[in-house]
Amino acid sequence: MAVVWSDRMFGRASRTKGTPVTDTAARQVSVRGAWVEARELVWIHRSRLAVGLTLMLVNRLAGLVLPASSKYLIDDVIANQRSELLLTLALAIGLAAAVQAVTGFALSQVLGVAAQRAITEMRKRVQVHVTRLPVGFFDSTKTGVLISRIMTDAEGIRNLVGTGLVQLSGGLVTAVIALGVLFYLSWQLTSVTLLILLAFGGTMATAFKRLRPLFRERGKMNADVTGRLNETLGGIRIVKAYTVERREQRVFANGTHRLLRNVAKTITGVSAISAVSTLVIGAIGVLMVLVGGQAILAGTMTLGDFIAYIFFTGLVAAPLVQIASIGTQITEAFAGLDRIREIRQMATEDEEDAVRRPLPEVRGDVTCEGVCFEYVEGVPVLRDVSFEAKAGTTTALVGSSGSGKSTLISLVLAFNRPKSGRVTVDGLDLESLRLRDYRKHLGVVLQENFLFDGTVADNIRFARPDATPDEIRRVSRVAHCDEFISEFKDGYDTVVGERGVKLSGGQRQRVAIARAILADPRILILDEATSSLDSESEGFIQDGLRSLRHGRTTFVIAHRLSTIQSADQILVIERGEIVERGSHVELLALDGRYRQLHEKQYRLERDRFINPGEDFTPDLPPTPAAPARNPTSL
Repeated sequence: MAVVWSDRMFGRASRTKGTPVTDTAARQVSVRGAWVEARELVWIHRSRLAVGLTLMLVNRLAGLVLPASSKYLIDDVIANQRSELLLTLALAIGLAAAVQAVTGFALSQVLGVAAQRAITEMRKRVQVHVTRLPVGFFDSTKTGVLISRIMTDAEGIRNLVGTGLVQLSGGLVTAVIALGVLFYLSWQLTSVTLLILLAFGGTMATAFKRLRPLFRERGKMNADVTGRLNETLGGIRIVKAYTVERREQRVFANGTHRLLRNVAKTITGVSAISAVSTLVIGAIGVLMVLVGGQAILAGTMTLGDFIAYIFFTGLVAAPLVQIASIGTQITEAFAGLDRIREIRQMATEDEEDAVRRPLPEVRGDVTCEGVCFEYVEGVPVLRDVSFEAKAGTTTALVGSSGSGKSTLISLVLAFNRPKSGRVTVDGLDLESLRLRDYRKHLGVVLQENFLFDGTVADNIRFARPDATPDEIRRVSRVAHCDEFISEFKDGYDTVVGERGVKLSGGQRQRVAIARAILADPRILILDEATSSLDSESEGFIQDGLRSLRHGRTTFVIAHRLSTIQSADQILVIERGEIVERGSHVELLALDGRYRQLHEKQYRLERDRFINPGEDFTPDLPPTPAAPARNPTSL
């Protein structure tokens, strides 16, 4: 069945929605869509294609000189001894060859550049569209699949706006002209030949219709194999750590063998078309020998007419061979356009922003009102979550792993939408605001710190490309990056490698913190921002983070409860619900879930750092001091 994208997968209703349709109907829609895409491409590049077609026609017409001159060479120069025509024929043939050479070179330049420009533009358009899709789409799609869509699928359009389509068009024009000459020379023989060619054309049309799904499936297989290979190489340390190289080799081998079987089927189909075309040409040759030979013996056709007929028959048959090769390439191009169109049909966040209200300034008041959320239908992750984070305050989220803390942060970041309830900023529902405007006021340090393959300075200035070296050094001192950067030979120009692999986990985390500081956000998200730091470095950075949090609305997820004691409010989340809320002292006094987590962490610290048997008593307020309050009230 055709896939019907859900609203929750991409954060909004997709363009592809409605009742499920059959595979046949889906293929028909896909074919029509590919034709629309192809027409748009041809129309955009119509000027260059028109020039190319003109050059191709001149080239093909010049190619008619040699077969046409053969009749005069045999019947007039040789048979009638008219030697004065020999130089004229030679000059005509030489001039035609020169015209073919010049137009052929110009054709490759004009259409070659047009094809590469079209590929580049298509890649840019698809990349722009993909990067503007909702975050939920990337959660369910492999990176390798998207790379294949952007890079590989776009490559096939060279045969639509390059030499392929024009060569095919030029060959067909030449074939029509040659067919007219053939009817003039012998309408009886040409009529039989034309019937054979028409039958062959119908066979080829059917063959290409069956080949197209194979090419489409090949693109999907190639994307899957590329995606898995990308994951294997990206996680090569995990692969080697668990010695699963052989398993990854088997997975890759299975994927490549599936791809091989698909390629083998397409090769078989294309080879069969080529073989049939050879048989057709052979059948026409047999027909010409029998019928043409009898015509010469009967005196109804001269030897020159017969030789010219053979040459012009070749001009008619040549496009058949071209169709077998160029037609296959164009079929593959259409399959690529199918896959590209699937991506481009998906709704982007920018399309929603076009009808949303602008948000020029943000104070930073964030509120959740009865928020419920689920990734899988019927499996709630958040249940009726309500809280208020006033501008300039710090809200900490604690709880067991999988309790919903990161999901709640993703709603604040507008990466996902609540199933019910709403998230507001300064009293405005996030769903009514332009996401680009809102996210300009966000600073993020996530648990998995992603650095790009560039210099340390490039990664720090990622949110502000115009930042000065002095600003970069200033935030680096706050994040304590300058301590290790100064030890590098190239300093801030040190290349960190893909995903920052040349830096330690703690160094990557400090660079990510410096990046967030430089962004100067109104709303700051710290998701385990100091998880990869040792205690000494964490102490230094906490001082910097406290100064960074001043005047900003900050959300902190932390398993080290010692890092959130200064938070204005702490939300304890379990199984998607807020079970406790208050300050550090208030929650300890409640003698509830927060106190349990706090005591457990102290015991772990004692077991790690205190000598066995040494008395260790955490400094906790007594339980009777608990104030009378509703733990779930604001």
